[in-house]
Amino acid sequence: MFVHYNKNEKMLPIKIWQTDMEAVGEKCIEQAEHLAKLPFAHKWIALMPDTHAGKGMPIGGVIACEDVVIPNAVGVDIGCGMAYVQTDIPVSFLRETVTGSGNLVQTICGDILRNIPTGFAHYKTAQASEVLDRAKAEMGQYEADKELIPQIEEGYFQAGTLGGGNHFIELQQDDDGICGIMLHSGSRHFGNIVGQYFNKIAHGLNDKWFSQVPNEWNLPFLPVDTDEGKRYLAWMQLCMDFAYENRAIMLGKIKEIFAKHIEKHTGIAPVFSGEINCHHNYAALENHFGKNVWVHRKGAIRAGEGEMGIIPGAMGSYSYIVRGKGNPDSFMSSSHGAGRAYSRTAAKDTFSVESVMVDLKEKNVVLAKNNKNDVAEEARFAYKNIDDVMANQQDLTEPVKKLFTVGVVKG
Repeated sequence: MFVHYNKNEKMLPIKIWQTDMEAVGEKCIEQAEHLAKLPFAHKWIALMPDTHAGKGMPIGGVIACEDVVIPNAVGVDIGCGMAYVQTDIPVSFLRETVTGSGNLVQTICGDILRNIPTGFAHYKTAQASEVLDRAKAEMGQYEADKELIPQIEEGYFQAGTLGGGNHFIELQQDDDGICGIMLHSGSRHFGNIVGQYFNKIAHGLNDKWFSQVPNEWNLPFLPVDTDEGKRYLAWMQLCMDFAYENRAIMLGKIKEIFAKHIEKHTGIAPVFSGEINCHHNYAALENHFGKNVWVHRKGAIRAGEGEMGIIPGAMGSYSYIVRGKGNPDSFMSSSHGAGRAYSRTAAKDTFSVESVMVDLKEKNVVLAKNNKNDVAEEARFAYKNIDDVMANQQDLTEPVKKLFTVGVVKG
């Protein structure tokens, strides 16, 4: 970790878990400096080793704020995060057991792709959701946000869906050759609408208040004691709960699919254990350095002392299950993944579909994806090396399990 600080500017220090400024990037540093100049920022800004430029705030950025929340420092995929469950099934069983659709890896991934909507697809019928049932009863009190109420009804068709982009479902292999299941997803269209809605409200209020925060920084804020701030926190929490439930529903369905095929073709009933479900796009009220502050993690997980977390790499690469070390310098946070080295457009321009497919085949990775034309966007080459990321945050997390992609389902 090194510290970036300009004495001639009215800014807080920026603590960066990387090797040097070049590894971070000019645009990312510029965005971090904007955060460091916010009048309500607490102590310093923290950039995780997977950091790269985002919209307004760097991905892999952490900021603690006194008495305000910044919708764009949470982002539009509110509550996006990871889930994981361990099985007791050797990956060799999956690779060597032949079914009518290839081996068990291919069969299971294909069945998941058919039964869990990906990309922009939703279920054709409403799904069960305890979170949305509760929201229908509670969110009607926010009359000012009545245009968001229809999103609750639409959410029933999104509960248990994967999404597209960098969201995925993977069968993985640990160092002992045992299979684990990992997935990455968030609050879907619901969180996107809520995030955009309150970012627009914050922009309007900041203009009205003649805010010191320049409009072009795209970091409008809401004081938490205002009506608008309270409403944002309520809707943000709803999106976080929905994202958590979304991952839990998917993980339940995947476990059913996995168990069905394992039992049918091997006669073994798999045992599942060690479930983890954690956010990496959210804000939470926490106490740091003697103050209650709103810690915004945009592409970062909480890594409190002993807290379990998930840090994925990219398909055909490694991922990690980690235990947090509770480092106060990062506001008890760590990276949420490998971090992009190429934008989506640059990745498609640089890497061909064929080269990515050949790479996956050479690594014996099964890919289940309906449209492979955009597969280069998520190639492992488009991301930073996950082992470099882990090396740069040894003071933030302790690796518990290292996992390699066996099969992946993508939108």
